[in-house]
Amino acid sequence: MSLLRLKDVSKSFGAIEALRGIDLEIAPGEVVGLMGDNGAGKSTLVKIIAGNFTASGGSIELEGRPVEFLRPIDARQVGIEVVYQDLALADNLTAAENVFLGRELKKGWGPFATLDKNAMVARSGELFEELKSETRPRDLVRKMSGGQRQAVAIARTRLSKALMDEPTAAISVRQVAEVLNLIRRMKAQGVAVILISHRMPDVFEVCDRIVVVRRGSKVADKPTASTSPEEITGLITGAIHAA
Repeated sequence: MSLLRLKDVSKSFGAIEALRGIDLEIAPGEVVGLMGDNGAGKSTLVKIIAGNFTASGGSIELEGRPVEFLRPIDARQVGIEVVYQDLALADNLTAAENVFLGRELKKGWGPFATLDKNAMVARSGELFEELKSETRPRDLVRKMSGGQRQAVAIARTRLSKALMDEPTAAISVRQVAEVLNLIRRMKAQGVAVILISHRMPDVFEVCDRIVVVRRGSKVADKPTASTSPEEITGLITGAIHAA
């Protein structure tokens, strides 16, 4: 069974049709590369999945059940997390508070429940250690380096079904390798990942399938092993119309 399925999804902004008839499926433990030129509709599609936008048409199913995400918190509560290129962190919170933002751990019950800060700090520390990051759970994000902030954003995906929007943009070669290794570990643990990237080597290294979007339409959905960087480039630019 598919973990996530989009059927005939469209999105219009006034007279502008950003997405047309998008079908997309992803299974547990599958890594799908989503590629396309700037303005092709990739980020719009991800924002629909993440609850930032509502679709103008079509439907979304999660584990075979129809869902509708009206707000990002709706998607986050069922385990969908996005790592955006700009990271989208709360600078005034600690690393641990950012990792668990919107799904805080609590102790006690009912009106007597309180935040379990120690548990969140401990779990965040484990995630940063797994990422081989020097990020400390109790440090404020606004005082962190770019690499540490990236680690916080990536760590959030370990608690979820992940969508990554250019997660390897503007980071070092070593950090890119760490992100790709994390994606492999998430795959091994059954987490589904949609990876948006312009970095062709990254996509071919970790993705099971590659989906190409051009001018709001899906023009290809192919196993990585049965395509090539040259074909994908042709699909992105329009030199190849469909595959």
